[in-house]
Amino acid sequence: MDGIDAALVSFDDKQIKLIGATSIPIPDKIKSALNILLRGDNIHLKLFGETDTQMGHLFADAVLDLLEKTSVKPEEITAIGSHGQTIYHHPHGDHPFTLQIGDPNIIVARTNINTAADFRRRDIALGGQGAPLVPKFHDYLFRDRTNDLCVVNIGGIANITCLPGDKSKPIIGFDTGPGNTLLDSWHKKHREKPVDLNGAWAKSGKINIELLNLLLEDTYFKTSFPKSTGREYFNLNWLDEKLSQAKEIISPVDIQATLTELTATTIAAAISHAHTIFICGGGAYNTYLMERLRAHCHDESVQSTQAIGINPQWIEPIAFAWLAKQTIEKKPGNLPSVTGAKFSAILGGIYQKSGTGTGTGTGTGTGTAD
Repeated sequence: MDGIDAALVSFDDKQIKLIGATSIPIPDKIKSALNILLRGDNIHLKLFGETDTQMGHLFADAVLDLLEKTSVKPEEITAIGSHGQTIYHHPHGDHPFTLQIGDPNIIVARTNINTAADFRRRDIALGGQGAPLVPKFHDYLFRDRTNDLCVVNIGGIANITCLPGDKSKPIIGFDTGPGNTLLDSWHKKHREKPVDLNGAWAKSGKINIELLNLLLEDTYFKTSFPKSTGREYFNLNWLDEKLSQAKEIISPVDIQATLTELTATTIAAAISHAHTIFICGGGAYNTYLMERLRAHCHDESVQSTQAIGINPQWIEPIAFAWLAKQTIEKKPGNLPSVTGAKFSAILGGIYQKSGTGTGTGTGTGTGTAD
């Protein structure tokens, strides 16, 4: 929930062209409402409905801001791909579901642009995890690969895509566990700032091996893929429970260092041997986290997606622009080898704009840094 990222993208058979991008903050009052919804305790339906509406307006604001900055008219846009803000992800049990808010009716009403949204629930309806969905886009992005490579998205939750150079082999992808969510939450609790800039606070501490082992004992890390998770599982309550099992009191700064090591360790453990590892998402800007990842991955090449000319912040909104393109063109958006769905399928619903006409083949993707 760092903010809302939007990317204006055009696609052709040969390349992706990033025309422009923007990021707008989520106001504190709405962020507080989102945190209440994420905690899931005694939720009032009025709060749920109002926040769904407010997020829809914020997504529309991001699109309109981007169009103004790029001097592109709404009628030139084929579609918006809206990820939505995840407030609960529960792909297990007798009644699996995933829930993203940000009313797409508001987005299309304010922009008058066809909007594709609600991408995850079709995959869950087919027995899948509904996440991660970006691996199919990663396959498209690196479709000319000749060697094994991995793409790691470090948002609130971290996920990986392992792309074999031999395209007859299956693509593997899953959520590895917490990315930035515990780091940000712990830092805000003790330093009153939302982000540990460059991982400086964590780097000043010491990794507590006892605590790290307690964290790594969680069953999620031992579960085989397909698997996915979210903030409803990995949060400060989860951390407090683990801390209660420690034999000694651990200083806050050492806990921050250990949480960074947890993210790095679980990502590295999930990556099979790859010639190249590309990092995207907010975690790519955490220099200490990147340092620890490189230490764990040894001689593999770990670099941000900036190396291929795409700022790591914009990979996910570009991915959902591409998923909107897939939906509009009636093509599948999921990978059953990743999510566990029974088969590949067209994802999401299309919310039609008023009037008629088609765009130029350009798509925009809006999504939170989630």
